[in-house]
Amino acid sequence: MNSISDKLHGLRENYDSAPLRKSDMSLCPVEQFSLWLEDAVNARVYDPNACTLSTVDSSGHPVARAVLLKGIDDGDFVFYTNFNSRKASHLKGNPNACLHFPWFALQRQAVVTGAVERVEDGLAEEYFRSRPLSSKLGAWASEQSQELDSRETLETAFLEAKERWGDDPPKPPHWGGFRLRVASIEFWQGGPSRLHDRFFYERQVDGWKMKRLNP
Repeated sequence: MNSISDKLHGLRENYDSAPLRKSDMSLCPVEQFSLWLEDAVNARVYDPNACTLSTVDSSGHPVARAVLLKGIDDGDFVFYTNFNSRKASHLKGNPNACLHFPWFALQRQAVVTGAVERVEDGLAEEYFRSRPLSSKLGAWASEQSQELDSRETLETAFLEAKERWGDDPPKPPHWGGFRLRVASIEFWQGGPSRLHDRFFYERQVDGWKMKRLNP
């Protein structure tokens, strides 16, 4: 029987997107990102706002995990988390981060880099109030990234939070958001014969510089 490693050689997708021209791209990368995100939403891509957040720990090792983009505010990319989590600890020590959006169903991806800072309490409160009740209670129940002896312990903590807060739990003091101030965005679209299109935007003092990259 062939191992999964042997099967990897034959796993390959043929990309057939129409070529992207520079004239197809917006002068503003955040505007271009919004257009592509809307395309993903309209195409019913699974979790179109899901992305991989990469951070660096205190030893200089990269760590990645999935988060949800929950807003684009004044050009900044906003996501929320537990401030006691591993990702928040990394961002406190090194605020530089990367968000990767894998819209593979559309033969597209986007990579966003920049430094983060905490969002204003008012914005975090507003978003927390919009969350489903179960998500609000989960924010109280989970000591995110801490060792857990069993799932039963977590489920008990959830029930205790429900008993304590009922139908109107407040935002926990250890929960809030980060805004990533965009320094660069790269857009990738698959093309025939592996002649993919890549456009890289970088923030300059006087605006954005865009260039095409080799695939």
